[in-house]
Amino acid sequence: MPTVSPSSPKPGDIDTTPAVRVDRLTRVFRTPMRRQKLIAVRELSLEVKPGEIYGLIGPNGSGKSTTMKCLLGLVRPSAGSCSIFGRDSRSTASRREVGFLPENPYFYKHLSGRETIRFYGRLCGLRGRALEERADELLEFVGLSDAADRRLGGYSKGMLQRIGLAQALVHHPRLLVLDEPTAGVDPRGSRVIRDLVLGFKERGITVMLCSHLLEQVQEVCDRVGIIYEGRMVREGRTEDLIAVENQTEIVLENADTALLEELRRLVTRHAADRPGAASGAAPRWLRDGRPRTTLERLFLEATGDSSRAGAPAADAHAGAAPSEQAGPPADSPPNEPTHE
Repeated sequence: MPTVSPSSPKPGDIDTTPAVRVDRLTRVFRTPMRRQKLIAVRELSLEVKPGEIYGLIGPNGSGKSTTMKCLLGLVRPSAGSCSIFGRDSRSTASRREVGFLPENPYFYKHLSGRETIRFYGRLCGLRGRALEERADELLEFVGLSDAADRRLGGYSKGMLQRIGLAQALVHHPRLLVLDEPTAGVDPRGSRVIRDLVLGFKERGITVMLCSHLLEQVQEVCDRVGIIYEGRMVREGRTEDLIAVENQTEIVLENADTALLEELRRLVTRHAADRPGAASGAAPRWLRDGRPRTTLERLFLEATGDSSRAGAPAADAHAGAAPSEQAGPPADSPPNEPTHE
């Protein structure tokens, strides 16, 4: 992985102010005829700590996008409040430390990757040598140095998402808000983006993301909030939420049938001698068999990327392999904002 650092916080800096605080947020939309009210978010509260990756998940229409728009100051809350590093999200100052990648970003397809980064850098006040160095740094970080001078109209969907991440980082934000960062990207490109997200955490950048790919959320997020019908229904550390409390997993390599039978008899004897066996509180041998891989790992192995397929997500390094899926048409119009 390149050794560049796209973040502004210095190593050793400690900031206890929540990166994101949403306090009893409510957002109500009125229908065109004003006869009914649509409550998109209902008294939602959450906090994201500095330096962590927080995943907000839920079905379509649950209020995820509305929550993010309120946080970014794009939609005004009907009640409650949102803050970013202690600043009210309705203030312009709060957005100076935020990078945002929407689900369907729109870029000028006639510009090259380098020109795109320069464009957003100028919008953020960068000029001259600092702008050129920043563009080179970010293109290397997202693995697009070789495609820096190609027009975006020839980029794949995965490459467009990576250039979107680069533009979100151009002004050294402390918080990244990502809405479906791997939407429409093939498994290889998705893996690259996931590795980049993990790299943000290593550099002290806080990440808040929405995704429908629950397996990826499970792999990269420190904490997860599940939102349903505008309310937070479950929240906690990812490991705690997915753990089965009354089961223990043991993984053996090269175990023969005799060893498995001996272990099964040992468990049976232990259960029979344990008080409360009749009530079902004693240990039981539930199943054994060969562990299964995932379709993602199988795909990566079959397409010649076995090193990534076998590596844990936390240890994988960002690569430059683009996805093969074509991006949106060059003449696609900007997407109009929608409400969940």
